[in-house]
Amino acid sequence: MTVVLNLLLVLHLVGWAMVLGGVLAHLKKPVVPVGALHGILTALVTGIFMTGILSAGLAGDPPNNLKVGIKFLVALVVAALVIIGRRTRTRVTAGFLGAIAGLVVLDVGIAVLWS
Repeated sequence: MTVVLNLLLVLHLVGWAMVLGGVLAHLKKPVVPVGALHGILTALVTGIFMTGILSAGLAGDPPNNLKVGIKFLVALVVAALVIIGRRTRTRVTAGFLGAIAGLVVLDVGIAVLWS
């Protein structure tokens, strides 16, 4: 099960990279790329699966539920911003994309720096 957990982790990081890279690439022409939507959905789904595997005790130590909850909340806000940006393209500005990028960096920072 450790192999499955590590594969999910790789997909999770790829999802976050899709969101961050897609948003940063479109700062000059502010639009939320469809890849950002796919990336945040990938990150959310793989994060939920990883939490389930760790909570069930199938691999590794149990997760820190406070950390996971905060990361999940940030991910939901990113998902909401990406969905809003995809639906109402006239509201997307460089600041809007910067907020998405900042929240992605915050979420990754929480994952790496919170022991």
